[in-house]
Amino acid sequence: MNSSSFFAKILLFGEYGIIKNSKGISIPFNNYSGSLKIDKSSNENIKLSNKQIKSFYDFLKLKFDKDEFNFKTFKSDIDDGLYFKSSIPLGYGVGSSGALVAAIYDKYFLKKIKREKKIDTENIIVLKNIFSKMESFFHGESSGLDPVNSYLSSPILIKSKNDIETTSIPKQKENGNKGFFLLDSGVSSNTRMLVNKFLESIKNNEFEQLFQNEFVEFTNSCVDDFLNSNFNSLEKNIKKLSEFTYYNLKNMIPNHIESTWKEGLKSNDYFLKLCGSGGGGYIIGFSFDLLKANNQLKDYNFQVLISY
Repeated sequence: MNSSSFFAKILLFGEYGIIKNSKGISIPFNNYSGSLKIDKSSNENIKLSNKQIKSFYDFLKLKFDKDEFNFKTFKSDIDDGLYFKSSIPLGYGVGSSGALVAAIYDKYFLKKIKREKKIDTENIIVLKNIFSKMESFFHGESSGLDPVNSYLSSPILIKSKNDIETTSIPKQKENGNKGFFLLDSGVSSNTRMLVNKFLESIKNNEFEQLFQNEFVEFTNSCVDDFLNSNFNSLEKNIKKLSEFTYYNLKNMIPNHIESTWKEGLKSNDYFLKLCGSGGGGYIIGFSFDLLKANNQLKDYNFQVLISY
């Protein structure tokens, strides 16, 4: 079957903040991708993926009208062994479900919006709303932004919930020694559980005000600093984000990462932040000395993400 590949994504800024209308930046992560395939073999992973897609199909039939999806072809392909061949790690905050949603939309949605680098905000919002509805199958509540990023395969700037556009990020230096990196926590996370915990916490008026006045503002400043290549200010604001997370969202930080997180705040050699919902998977870091940070954090499968 002919099916396009869809990349993973990294939500560079906006974790939890976008729920409260903060700014955000999501970028394609080309190290991992997935595409729809058909195979009726007895491979357990293929059978498991096919079973999940069958459940997804049942869910979509309840959520969408028959004139929105080509459900007949979709069901026929499922019966023939449709599965999602993916290298995207599950529970790592890099959009494994978002890529699957994008692939299903691309293959079976009728009157789909074309994948284009330059797309207006109105069409992005249409995509976001469709994808939010689709991806709620996996997380209970979804912004729809992960599938948007995977589908368009372009950096996305979230100005607010209803103001989203494709963007470009500052030009990188191949051997630059400041920038962003990823750490592998070695454990997967449960996005649905963590998002539900956050939504419960935010019902507390005192915490909501603190989160809005500090975390959201720090996030907005980081987005502006990054897009304007204002790295000195960016470093200060990422540290504020890191501190807020350490002291107020500690249940989102894997236990074995806590001391490493705190050490970065103490030494100022690097600062860590959540990648998506946190709880495991990848951790995003920022440093003005990537070589030094790599040496200190090599036990976590250190990987440079963006360098300047």
